[in-house]
Amino acid sequence: MIESRREFFDRIAAEWDGLVDLAEMANRLRAGLRDVDVAASSTVIDLGCGTGNLTLALLERLDATGRVVAADFSPLMLREAQRKVTDPRVRWIVADAAELPVENASIDCVICFSAWPHFPEPRHVLSEVCRVLRPGGALHIWHAASRATINQIHAEVDPAVEHDLLAPAETLAALVSECGLEPYQVVDDDERYVVRARLLQPPDA
Repeated sequence: MIESRREFFDRIAAEWDGLVDLAEMANRLRAGLRDVDVAASSTVIDLGCGTGNLTLALLERLDATGRVVAADFSPLMLREAQRKVTDPRVRWIVADAAELPVENASIDCVICFSAWPHFPEPRHVLSEVCRVLRPGGALHIWHAASRATINQIHAEVDPAVEHDLLAPAETLAALVSECGLEPYQVVDDDERYVVRARLLQPPDA
C-alpha cells in the first residue's frame, strides 16, 4: 500500500498545483500560520511538503538564519517543489515520515499540512517527531478543510488513498498525548482540522 501511495503522488505531481488556486492557497497558508508560533530563526520541518506551497509561506516568516526541512516520500512531488522554490534556506529530503534523516532534538517545529492521513503508521511518525523536536518544540497537524470533506475526497479520488482517513481530532490528540506530546489546541469543525501539541520539557530541564 505504501508503494501505491507513492506511485499515486508521483503520478499526479506535475498537475498537483493546477488543481488549486495557488494565490488563494498562499493567502490561506499565510493566515493559518498566524496561529503557529514560529520564531523567525526557527528550524521547521514541512512534513509531507508536496509541491512546496507551505514551504513558500514559511520562508516569508523566517529570517536569514531560519531554515525549512522539506520532506516528502514522493520524489516527483519534491522535484516539482524544487522547481518552484529555489531559496537556499530549504533542505529537501525524500524520506518516509517515520524515518527522517534529521538529528535528534534539532527541530523547533514540525508542521504537517494536508498530509497526516497518508501516514499508515501514525504512532511511528509521532515517535519520530518526538525524536527530532527540541524540548518545548511544537507539532502542528493541520487541514484547511473539515474532516468530513477530507475523508470524502480521499474516499473518492483514487483507490491508493481511499482508506487514508482522518480520525476525530480528539482521538488523534489522545494518541499524540500517549506518544509524549502535550496537546494544547484541538479543532475539528466545518472549516478546519487542527491538532497542536508541544514536546514536554524533560523533568530535569
